Amino acid sequence: MAEVQSWPGRRFVAAPEPAPSRFPRSVFDHGEEPDPRLTLANERTFLAWVRTALALIAGGVALAALEVPLHPGARLAASLVLTGLGLLVPLAAWRHWARVERAMRLGLPLPSPRLAPPLAVGVLLVAVLVVAGVVLRAGG
Repeated sequence: MAEVQSWPGRRFVAAPEPAPSRFPRSVFDHGEEPDPRLTLANERTFLAWVRTALALIAGGVALAALEVPLHPGARLAASLVLTGLGLLVPLAAWRHWARVERAMRLGLPLPSPRLAPPLAVGVLLVAVLVVAGVVLRAGG
């Protein structure tokens, strides 16, 4: 049984040691437990990137499935870019989550986000394809 600590009017039970089988081991086998608020904030950021990926995939599917008044080639290209980004974002988000979590555990500076620039370029490319698709459809 865990050791009981007391304080006037309160009773505390010491937390058990963390389970040795936490995943991924490349993160949890190093350093010390950070403030739980920081870990939870890192997890919320990861989940926000996953929601972004779902929105990208939904946009790609919508462009492919609906009768959007765009040139068919531009519509297909924009759909493929959105869906491709939606496939890559969760992988990059997982990697970023692990890098941040490990840095916090080791007391290192937080790594810079590598996901935002490619995502911004991809969304810009989709916007250009949509504009080009409108222009091509209107001209042809």
